[in-house]
Amino acid sequence: MNELLTKVDLPRSTYYERLSKTDKYAQLKEFIVKTYHDSNSTYGYRRIWKESLKVGFKNSPETIRHLMTKLKLKVVIFSKHTSGYCSYRGNLGKIAPNTIKQKFTETEPLKVLHTDVTQIRLRKDKWGYISAVLDQASGEILSYSISLSPNKLLILDTLEKLKQNIVPSLKPILHSDQGWHYQLKYYRDTLKTMGIEQSMSRKGNCHDNSPIESFFNLLKRECLYRYNIDDLTELKNLVAKYINWYNNKRISLNKNGLSPVEYREQSMIF
Repeated sequence: MNELLTKVDLPRSTYYERLSKTDKYAQLKEFIVKTYHDSNSTYGYRRIWKESLKVGFKNSPETIRHLMTKLKLKVVIFSKHTSGYCSYRGNLGKIAPNTIKQKFTETEPLKVLHTDVTQIRLRKDKWGYISAVLDQASGEILSYSISLSPNKLLILDTLEKLKQNIVPSLKPILHSDQGWHYQLKYYRDTLKTMGIEQSMSRKGNCHDNSPIESFFNLLKRECLYRYNIDDLTELKNLVAKYINWYNNKRISLNKNGLSPVEYREQSMIF
């Protein structure tokens, strides 16, 4: 070996140093695996690539895709066929105008908000109901509440939690469907005292409220459908953990790799 190294004019220390560096992607692979598992197996190569750039790796999306294939890392998304929650009960109160009209182009946080209620099946033939408010610009969940009943208290609790996360001077708009919760006087009066303008979808048109519908779809497919949820306590724990991750960590490819909170913080000066 010494004779061979002498012939090629290669120091012995350099030879062994190079020998130890057999995999130039070792650190990147370690990062990929960690990021993939931190996302609960929901991140594909594009999101992992964006995350890798944040910490200083210099590589292409195709490199990440190739390494994920070698590591046998695939996005895991769950799906279940369950009945959706329909809160429409006819005209029980006042129908607000459709101010948004599917214009999902707001870039300034806290100006246009969306709200809705969804349901998730629990064991023993029970249902849990989740009410949430989402900011259209950032995608951030500003408030939410969970209950065994889609009643007035669920909606009021959601609005009460929303108060600390809005800026009344921005004159925010809160868009919903025509669910019975949102037609009644108590709801309209609460929005008025909060300085919020009400907007409603057209009857039976879920696409008018697609930002919050899309979030609920993510919540279920990336988190809740993975489990057979026993009770309300377990549901609350799962939702709290997911929303914390979603708001602070889950990046959006449409927002240059920023999480909802990062987008808000970079967009607003208080």
